[in-house]
Amino acid sequence: MKILYINTSTADYVQDLTYTGLVKKFGLQNVIDYKWNKKYHFPYKKYPKNIGYIEGSFFSSVFRTFNFNEIDYVFIGSCKVEAFETYIEIAHKIPKNVPVIFIDGGDGNKIGIDLVAYKRPELYEKALSVRPFDFIFKREYLIDETYDSNVAPLPMSFNFDRLPTLLTDFKYDVSFWAVESYALRTKALDMLENMYDCKENGTTRNQKFSKYKRKGSFYLQELASCKIVINIRGGGWDTMRYWETPAVGAFMLSQEPQIVIPDNFEHGKDVVFFKDDLTDLSDLCDYYLKNDVKREEIAKSGLQKMKAFHTDEKRIDYIFKTLKKEIK
Repeated sequence: MKILYINTSTADYVQDLTYTGLVKKFGLQNVIDYKWNKKYHFPYKKYPKNIGYIEGSFFSSVFRTFNFNEIDYVFIGSCKVEAFETYIEIAHKIPKNVPVIFIDGGDGNKIGIDLVAYKRPELYEKALSVRPFDFIFKREYLIDETYDSNVAPLPMSFNFDRLPTLLTDFKYDVSFWAVESYALRTKALDMLENMYDCKENGTTRNQKFSKYKRKGSFYLQELASCKIVINIRGGGWDTMRYWETPAVGAFMLSQEPQIVIPDNFEHGKDVVFFKDDLTDLSDLCDYYLKNDVKREEIAKSGLQKMKAFHTDEKRIDYIFKTLKKEIK
């Protein structure tokens, strides 16, 4: 199995997680990042921008060549300008029998809609005119939206290679460390800022990602040190925090995502969902702060569910299971 992985050098979590999953499944020599992406092969970024890094891959990747006639699958890993321009440039070289798979990991609910935000909407139709995609995987696959039969959901996941050594002691009660990229986040921060230990731990208004006090692996260690981690949608329903929290073994109170997530966490078993109007949020915080055993049982179950279904490698199992059903 040889895969040509068209990608962008800019940050794209679904793209990077799909790449590491493919490498783990098929081997570095069989997954060709095109064009060569230095963040996959050189450790100059911190978490989460290093989630696509493959240790020890620099020399074997930088001198690698490939033949289009040897490729079994082509993946377009991102709905970004750079990835689409690369695809349009080389599409004529892809043999007709080789499936082309588009990974749309953007925030938008429509296929390819992020190219509108990047002011290059014409790239999507141009790509289709050169050669239509055989199959599309969509991160923001809304539960109340109808998609074509060759479109399937693909939410984020977690690369456990990026998991640092975690502390076992709790330092914080309730945390929601987030930028206000969605109105409900602002409402939640207004509510929480003067409750519990929120003000002391940084659960406050007007946060900026670039000025986060907790960065890199330290952020994951701090997340694991919270008794309760709150998750609310941002620009899209799917957030990194939704996967990071159970991955570090922490208990999560979350807004219920309105996207299709295969093998999603179950309410009351792996996660606890609160109401969209937040009317039960403080009551749930109070309850689970008092009930340590129940809280830690749910956190443990969430971690088990993560490892069973939601790692970067498990996403590749799901992708190819879906493709075998759809591509004849």
